[in-house]
Amino acid sequence: MSSEAMLEAVEAQMRSLVAEVDDGEVLRLFETLRGGKRLRAKLVLKIAPHAESSVLLAAIIELIHAASLLHDDVIDDAMVRRGVASINATEGSKRAIMLGDVLYSKAFSALTDFEQPVARCVADAVTALSKGEMQDVVMAQRFNVDAERYLQMLYFKTASLIEAAVRSAALLCGKEPERYALYGKNLGLSFQIIDDILDIVSDEATLGKPALSDYAEGKCTLPYIYLYDALNSAGQERLVALHAKAPSEADALWIKSEMHSAKAIERSYALAASLSAEAKAAVDDPALHQVLDTMLERRF
Repeated sequence: MSSEAMLEAVEAQMRSLVAEVDDGEVLRLFETLRGGKRLRAKLVLKIAPHAESSVLLAAIIELIHAASLLHDDVIDDAMVRRGVASINATEGSKRAIMLGDVLYSKAFSALTDFEQPVARCVADAVTALSKGEMQDVVMAQRFNVDAERYLQMLYFKTASLIEAAVRSAALLCGKEPERYALYGKNLGLSFQIIDDILDIVSDEATLGKPALSDYAEGKCTLPYIYLYDALNSAGQERLVALHAKAPSEADALWIKSEMHSAKAIERSYALAASLSAEAKAAVDDPALHQVLDTMLERRF
């Protein structure tokens, strides 16, 4: 089966799992969700293409990811997801939360079909990403200058589920889970760092949301932490004063100019590249190396 056909099988399996809930409203809302890159599913299929239950595992993990995004949009009051109106914008926060709950619970129900090591790996990741979401909310309350604290939150919120997708796929087909887990962890961290960079350097048409929206929402991402380190005291005060506020055009230009002078974007990208290189060293697989290269080169 080709990779395209396998991804189509994952989409069909996701719809089938949601249909098993036997609720027309749930199915209607689910059908309005945009698919996204399906990165986690692609990783499962690349690592365990011949495993009998790889499509089901990929579908479960993508349902979990979709549920986490639904909750994330409510927490962030995000009105747009992947360039279109979010569920909470069109249907209200209550429906978005409940749809997320249904997807989580259905995914966990289907996860019981797997052997304990695989099921536990994915279940633990859901606990981690929920913990990361809580840390993100707490950290958004004030400007954070601690890069290690930020990276730890990224691991829980984003990288843990990618790590689990890779590790569980390796377990499914008898490959070395620890080496693959390191690959998944580093890919997840690098992926989010690149997202942080794109929020600053891309335009609204490309992002599907306003540029610098992370900072306006209170997220103090890695480039801002690096920028703060490079500024004088007056600059630091100005940057902190702009935290969690929609920037004026002048303030946005100042932030981008200072980012350029401080090479904050370059420093962030260098960390993502270093993590990517470590991931490549952990797993000798050209197809997985290509995923890393594509991630580092993406513009949206």
